[in-house]
Amino acid sequence: MIELDLQSRTPVYLQIKERVIELIMMELLLPDEKLPSVRSLATELGINPNTIQKAYQELESEGVIYTVGGKGCFVSRREHAEDLMQVRLVENLKETLRTAKLAGIPLDELRHMAEEIYGGEDPC
Repeated sequence: MIELDLQSRTPVYLQIKERVIELIMMELLLPDEKLPSVRSLATELGINPNTIQKAYQELESEGVIYTVGGKGCFVSRREHAEDLMQVRLVENLKETLRTAKLAGIPLDELRHMAEEIYGGEDPC
């Protein structure tokens, strides 16, 4: 279910967070579904349980999952993951646009690409 790239520069706990969000967005994890325990996921992935705990704590603080005492961690409503993903995507898009500007790509060309992707829809 969760695969890690140990060669990646992205910290392992962030990879876990991102994968959980992806699984929620793909509806492979559904609202109120129980997540693997910290101990079992750490064993499965061969990493320190504290790494899993950190990922779960951040997901909980962002509203993506919730904890029930003595029962474990569960998936919150999908909207929480969608909101978080949209914020991250907008941040990534801004950075990409800054890079495109530095590379000299004209704004009209970027608009044209966006219109192609969005099917030529007029946002107004």
